[in-house]
Amino acid sequence: MPNPKNQNIVAPGGMIGILGGGQLGRMLSLAASRLGLNCHIYCPETNGPAAKISTQNTVGAYEDVEAVFAFAQNCDVVTYEFENVPAQTAKAANNAAPLRPPALALDVAQDRLREKTFIRDKAGVGVTLFEPVDSVYDLERAIRKIGLPSVLKTRRLGYDGKGQYVIRSEADIRLAWDKMKDTPSILEKFVDFSREVSVIAARNIQGEIAAYPLIENVHKNHILHTSTAPAPGDTGAAGVLARKIMDALDYIGVLAVEFFELPNGEFIVNEIAPRVHNSGHWTQDAGCVDQFELHIRAICGWPLGSTAPRHKMQMTNLLGEAVNDWAELSANPNNALHLYGKTAPRIGRKMGHVNSRLKPI
Repeated sequence: MPNPKNQNIVAPGGMIGILGGGQLGRMLSLAASRLGLNCHIYCPETNGPAAKISTQNTVGAYEDVEAVFAFAQNCDVVTYEFENVPAQTAKAANNAAPLRPPALALDVAQDRLREKTFIRDKAGVGVTLFEPVDSVYDLERAIRKIGLPSVLKTRRLGYDGKGQYVIRSEADIRLAWDKMKDTPSILEKFVDFSREVSVIAARNIQGEIAAYPLIENVHKNHILHTSTAPAPGDTGAAGVLARKIMDALDYIGVLAVEFFELPNGEFIVNEIAPRVHNSGHWTQDAGCVDQFELHIRAICGWPLGSTAPRHKMQMTNLLGEAVNDWAELSANPNNALHLYGKTAPRIGRKMGHVNSRLKPI
């Protein structure tokens, strides 16, 4: 199919490169195929969830910048399914094809200190009190400023509760720093929130923005358990804050913004994820453009489509052995089962999810 006059737009038949081969890459590839687009996966693992259903697959290390460059040369646009893409990898890909979301989003999201600072100072959106910590003496000084309880987190990496330690008393200080193993960290004031919520939104190359309704999230053992949307009490305020962050980043693609909602109704940002997000999986069966298609549309320069759900939905993660309940789950006519094609159901491993229609809107 011929390309549009605007060379930034990827027409049907085009090739989308995806850095990362997990379940998010898999669902992005499935969404792209519905639009007549092809996906080329680049990741170190063979036969991962995304490679099984994509047009092409390259196995290579993210640090192999020559291989990344060669991969991206065969793509019309490159995106990613995880936010810890190394900086040199992102640069190599962007030298060969447009990288969307931009490298700035990766730079901000990969470092909690930079993330909090950018959101507060550049986007003008509220975050919890925080201080940088590089030594036990910094930690003691930060606690004097912020107070207790507080949460010590590594600046980089860490997810699903990993890389963090709650400090409730002065007796915890030395133990907390020992847990960090002298890793550059950030101390955050513990937030007494009423609930955890998120917003999934997208911005395309033309600057058009679309957002889904507010999502209420419940975690178990620091791992997302359920996401329900539209969440009660949605005033649109969180969506406005997400748009401010996207504009500050000159963002292209889907962005997830996780918030703490305070008892007074105020929202403060916990963190951002420059990619499709676990809390947005419910959109696949809500009767609107889902987050994966929305991301593909955004990075390819297409109109974004409707993000207004026709059903109230609840997404439940299937961790480890819970995937073995697939027959019972799939027998419920209100459920839509999504399995990731992983073979080893380890404890805490995300094996799939089920989307349940609660009621029409």
